[in-house]
Amino acid sequence: MKSIILREIKSFFGSPIGYLVIAIFLISNGLFLWVFEGDYNILKTGYADLTPFFTLAPWILIFLIPAVTMRSFSDEKKQGTLELLLTKPLSIWEIVNGKFFGSFLLIILAIIPTLIYVKVISDLGSPEGNIDMGSTIGSYFGLLFLIASYSAIGIFTSTLSENQIVAFIIAVFLCFFLYFGFEGLSSLIPGSNSFISALGMQNHFKSMSRGVIDTRDIIYFLSIAIAFLSFTVYQLKSYKA
Repeated sequence: MKSIILREIKSFFGSPIGYLVIAIFLISNGLFLWVFEGDYNILKTGYADLTPFFTLAPWILIFLIPAVTMRSFSDEKKQGTLELLLTKPLSIWEIVNGKFFGSFLLIILAIIPTLIYVKVISDLGSPEGNIDMGSTIGSYFGLLFLIASYSAIGIFTSTLSENQIVAFIIAVFLCFFLYFGFEGLSSLIPGSNSFISALGMQNHFKSMSRGVIDTRDIIYFLSIAIAFLSFTVYQLKSYKA
Protein backbone atom coordinates (compact mmCIF):
# COMPACT_ATOMS: atom_id res chain seq x y z
CA MET A 1 0.00 0.00 0.00
CA LYS A 2 2.88 2.35 0.82
CA SER A 3 4.21 1.98 -2.73
CA ILE A 4 0.81 3.03 -4.15
CA ILE A 5 0.66 6.08 -1.84
CA LEU A 6 4.17 7.17 -2.85
CA ARG A 7 3.35 6.54 -6.51
CA GLU A 8 0.25 8.74 -6.26
CA ILE A 9 2.06 11.58 -4.49
CA LYS A 10 4.94 11.43 -7.00
CA SER A 11 2.47 11.57 -9.88
CA PHE A 12 0.78 14.61 -8.34
CA PHE A 13 4.01 16.52 -7.88
CA GLY A 14 5.62 15.14 -11.03
CA SER A 15 3.10 17.24 -12.95
CA PRO A 16 1.54 20.65 -12.24
CA ILE A 17 -1.54 19.01 -10.63
CA GLY A 18 -0.25 18.91 -7.04
CA TYR A 19 1.04 22.47 -7.12
CA LEU A 20 -2.13 23.74 -8.83
CA VAL A 21 -4.41 22.12 -6.24
CA ILE A 22 -2.53 23.71 -3.33
CA ALA A 23 -2.28 27.08 -5.11
CA ILE A 24 -5.96 27.18 -6.12
CA PHE A 25 -7.13 26.30 -2.62
CA LEU A 26 -4.92 28.88 -0.90
CA ILE A 27 -5.48 31.67 -3.44
CA SER A 28 -9.28 31.23 -3.60
CA ASN A 29 -9.55 31.16 0.19
CA GLY A 30 -7.17 34.11 0.53
CA LEU A 31 -9.13 36.25 -1.93
CA PHE A 32 -12.55 35.53 -0.39
CA LEU A 33 -11.37 35.83 3.22
CA TRP A 34 -9.06 38.84 3.03
CA VAL A 35 -9.55 40.73 -0.25
CA PHE A 36 -13.05 40.51 -1.74
CA GLU A 37 -15.89 42.40 -0.07
CA GLY A 38 -18.67 40.13 1.13
CA ASP A 39 -19.93 37.80 3.84
CA TYR A 40 -16.71 35.76 3.88
CA ASN A 41 -14.36 38.69 4.48
CA ILE A 42 -12.90 38.09 7.96
CA LEU A 43 -11.81 41.71 8.41
CA LYS A 44 -15.38 42.92 7.83
CA THR A 45 -17.09 40.53 10.26
CA GLY A 46 -15.68 42.25 13.34
CA TYR A 47 -15.13 38.91 15.09
CA ALA A 48 -11.82 37.18 15.80
CA ASP A 49 -12.77 33.75 14.52
CA LEU A 50 -12.34 31.57 11.44
CA THR A 51 -16.04 30.84 10.84
CA PRO A 52 -15.92 32.35 7.30
CA PHE A 53 -13.02 30.03 6.38
CA PHE A 54 -14.76 26.90 7.68
CA THR A 55 -17.97 27.96 5.89
CA LEU A 56 -16.17 28.53 2.59
CA ALA A 57 -13.66 25.63 2.59
CA PRO A 58 -16.22 22.77 2.19
CA TRP A 59 -17.63 24.45 -0.94
CA ILE A 60 -14.19 24.91 -2.52
CA LEU A 61 -13.27 21.31 -1.67
CA ILE A 62 -16.47 20.05 -3.37
CA PHE A 63 -14.81 20.99 -6.68
CA LEU A 64 -11.15 20.64 -5.77
CA ILE A 65 -11.13 17.09 -4.39
CA PRO A 66 -13.01 15.55 -7.37
CA ALA A 67 -10.47 17.32 -9.61
CA VAL A 68 -7.71 15.46 -7.75
CA THR A 69 -9.40 12.05 -7.55
CA MET A 70 -11.01 11.94 -11.01
CA ARG A 71 -7.88 10.43 -12.57
CA SER A 72 -7.28 7.79 -9.87
CA PHE A 73 -8.78 4.82 -11.72
CA SER A 74 -10.28 6.41 -14.85
CA ASP A 75 -6.76 7.24 -16.06
CA GLU A 76 -5.61 3.69 -15.32
CA LYS A 77 -8.55 2.37 -17.35
CA LYS A 78 -7.91 4.73 -20.26
CA GLN A 79 -4.21 3.88 -20.47
CA GLY A 80 -4.87 0.16 -20.04
CA THR A 81 -2.71 -0.05 -16.90
CA LEU A 82 -5.52 -1.08 -14.53
CA GLU A 83 -5.08 -4.76 -15.39
CA LEU A 84 -1.37 -4.43 -14.64
CA LEU A 85 -2.12 -2.72 -11.33
CA LEU A 86 -4.55 -5.47 -10.32
CA THR A 87 -1.91 -8.17 -10.99
CA LYS A 88 0.45 -6.68 -8.41
CA PRO A 89 0.96 -8.67 -5.17
CA LEU A 90 -1.46 -6.38 -3.37
CA SER A 91 -5.07 -6.89 -2.39
CA ILE A 92 -7.70 -4.69 -4.03
CA TRP A 93 -8.29 -3.04 -0.64
CA GLU A 94 -4.59 -2.11 -0.43
CA ILE A 95 -4.68 -0.60 -3.92
CA VAL A 96 -7.85 1.40 -3.14
CA ASN A 97 -6.50 2.58 0.22
CA GLY A 98 -3.23 3.58 -1.43
CA LYS A 99 -5.08 5.73 -3.98
CA PHE A 100 -7.30 7.14 -1.22
CA PHE A 101 -4.48 8.11 1.14
CA GLY A 102 -2.45 9.58 -1.73
CA SER A 103 -5.29 11.99 -2.57
CA PHE A 104 -6.08 12.60 1.10
CA LEU A 105 -2.49 13.58 1.92
CA LEU A 106 -2.31 15.97 -1.03
CA ILE A 107 -5.37 17.88 0.25
CA ILE A 108 -3.92 17.88 3.78
CA LEU A 109 -0.82 19.59 2.36
CA ALA A 110 -3.14 22.28 0.99
CA ILE A 111 -4.81 22.70 4.41
CA ILE A 112 -1.60 23.00 6.49
CA PRO A 113 -0.66 26.55 5.32
CA THR A 114 -4.08 27.81 6.48
CA LEU A 115 -2.89 27.32 10.08
CA ILE A 116 -1.28 30.74 9.66
CA TYR A 117 -4.83 32.16 9.66
CA VAL A 118 -5.14 31.03 13.29
CA LYS A 119 -2.05 33.04 14.25
CA VAL A 120 -3.22 36.12 12.31
CA ILE A 121 -6.73 36.04 13.81
CA SER A 122 -5.27 35.49 17.28
CA ASP A 123 -3.06 38.57 16.87
CA LEU A 124 -5.98 40.64 15.56
CA GLY A 125 -8.16 39.74 18.55
CA SER A 126 -8.98 42.27 21.24
CA PRO A 127 -7.32 41.52 23.60
CA GLU A 128 -4.59 39.73 21.64
CA GLY A 129 -5.07 35.97 21.66
CA ASN A 130 -8.85 36.26 22.02
CA ILE A 131 -9.83 33.36 19.76
CA ASP A 132 -12.03 30.35 20.46
CA MET A 133 -9.41 27.60 20.10
CA GLY A 134 -11.90 24.84 20.98
CA SER A 135 -14.13 25.74 18.05
CA THR A 136 -11.13 26.22 15.74
CA ILE A 137 -9.59 22.82 16.58
CA GLY A 138 -13.00 21.13 16.27
CA SER A 139 -13.50 22.75 12.86
CA TYR A 140 -10.12 21.53 11.63
CA PHE A 141 -10.97 18.00 12.80
CA GLY A 142 -14.31 18.29 11.01
CA LEU A 143 -12.51 19.43 7.86
CA LEU A 144 -10.22 16.37 7.99
CA PHE A 145 -13.19 14.00 8.17
CA LEU A 146 -14.95 15.94 5.40
CA ILE A 147 -11.85 15.64 3.19
CA ALA A 148 -11.75 11.89 3.86
CA SER A 149 -15.41 11.53 2.83
CA TYR A 150 -15.03 13.66 -0.32
CA SER A 151 -11.87 11.74 -1.28
CA ALA A 152 -13.60 8.36 -0.90
CA ILE A 153 -16.49 9.56 -3.06
CA GLY A 154 -14.06 10.84 -5.71
CA ILE A 155 -12.09 7.57 -5.73
CA PHE A 156 -15.33 5.63 -6.22
CA THR A 157 -16.59 7.77 -9.12
CA SER A 158 -13.23 7.41 -10.88
CA THR A 159 -14.04 3.70 -11.31
CA LEU A 160 -17.32 4.44 -13.09
CA SER A 161 -15.90 5.84 -16.32
CA GLU A 162 -12.75 6.09 -18.40
CA ASN A 163 -13.63 9.75 -18.95
CA GLN A 164 -12.14 11.91 -16.20
CA ILE A 165 -14.66 14.71 -16.79
CA VAL A 166 -17.58 12.31 -16.27
CA ALA A 167 -15.95 11.04 -13.05
CA PHE A 168 -15.45 14.67 -11.92
CA ILE A 169 -19.07 15.68 -12.58
CA ILE A 170 -20.51 12.63 -10.78
CA ALA A 171 -18.19 13.22 -7.79
CA VAL A 172 -19.14 16.91 -7.56
CA PHE A 173 -22.84 16.00 -7.67
CA LEU A 174 -22.52 13.33 -4.95
CA CYS A 175 -20.39 15.56 -2.71
CA PHE A 176 -22.81 18.46 -3.16
CA PHE A 177 -25.85 16.31 -2.47
CA LEU A 178 -24.39 14.64 0.61
CA TYR A 179 -23.14 17.97 1.98
CA PHE A 180 -26.05 20.29 1.19
CA GLY A 181 -28.80 18.15 -0.34
CA PHE A 182 -30.29 16.81 2.89
CA GLU A 183 -30.18 20.29 4.42
CA GLY A 184 -32.14 21.57 1.42
CA LEU A 185 -34.64 18.71 1.59
CA SER A 186 -35.25 19.29 5.30
CA SER A 187 -36.40 22.85 4.57
CA LEU A 188 -38.89 21.56 1.98
CA ILE A 189 -40.44 18.81 4.12
CA PRO A 190 -42.14 20.22 7.23
CA GLY A 191 -41.95 18.32 10.49
CA SER A 192 -38.86 16.28 9.64
CA ASN A 193 -36.16 18.95 9.70
CA SER A 194 -33.82 17.44 12.29
CA PHE A 195 -34.05 13.85 11.00
CA ILE A 196 -33.37 14.64 7.32
CA SER A 197 -30.69 17.27 7.97
CA ALA A 198 -28.89 14.78 10.28
CA LEU A 199 -28.33 12.57 7.22
CA GLY A 200 -26.18 15.25 5.57
CA MET A 201 -22.50 16.06 6.03
CA GLN A 202 -23.16 19.74 6.71
CA ASN A 203 -25.07 18.97 9.91
CA HIS A 204 -22.23 16.83 11.30
CA PHE A 205 -19.53 19.25 10.15
CA LYS A 206 -21.30 22.12 11.92
CA SER A 207 -21.63 19.96 15.01
CA MET A 208 -17.85 19.38 15.12
CA SER A 209 -17.24 23.08 14.40
CA ARG A 210 -18.80 23.93 17.74
CA GLY A 211 -15.73 22.43 19.38
CA VAL A 212 -17.38 19.27 20.67
CA ILE A 213 -16.02 16.06 19.12
CA ASP A 214 -19.06 13.79 19.21
CA THR A 215 -18.50 10.09 18.42
CA ARG A 216 -21.73 10.15 16.37
CA ASP A 217 -20.18 12.68 13.99
CA ILE A 218 -16.95 10.68 13.73
CA ILE A 219 -18.86 7.44 13.07
CA TYR A 220 -20.97 9.21 10.43
CA PHE A 221 -17.96 10.47 8.43
CA LEU A 222 -16.07 7.19 8.78
CA SER A 223 -19.17 5.31 7.60
CA ILE A 224 -19.41 7.50 4.48
CA ALA A 225 -15.71 7.02 3.69
CA ILE A 226 -15.72 3.25 4.31
CA ALA A 227 -18.96 2.79 2.34
CA PHE A 228 -17.63 4.51 -0.79
CA LEU A 229 -14.26 2.75 -0.54
CA SER A 230 -16.20 -0.54 -0.30
CA PHE A 231 -18.16 0.42 -3.43
CA THR A 232 -14.82 1.09 -5.14
CA VAL A 233 -13.50 -2.36 -4.18
CA TYR A 234 -16.72 -3.95 -5.47
CA GLN A 235 -16.39 -2.10 -8.78
CA LEU A 236 -12.78 -3.23 -9.20
CA LYS A 237 -13.63 -6.84 -8.31
CA SER A 238 -16.35 -6.88 -10.96
CA TYR A 239 -13.87 -5.37 -13.45
CA LYS A 240 -11.25 -7.96 -12.54
CA ALA A 241 -13.78 -10.74 -12.95
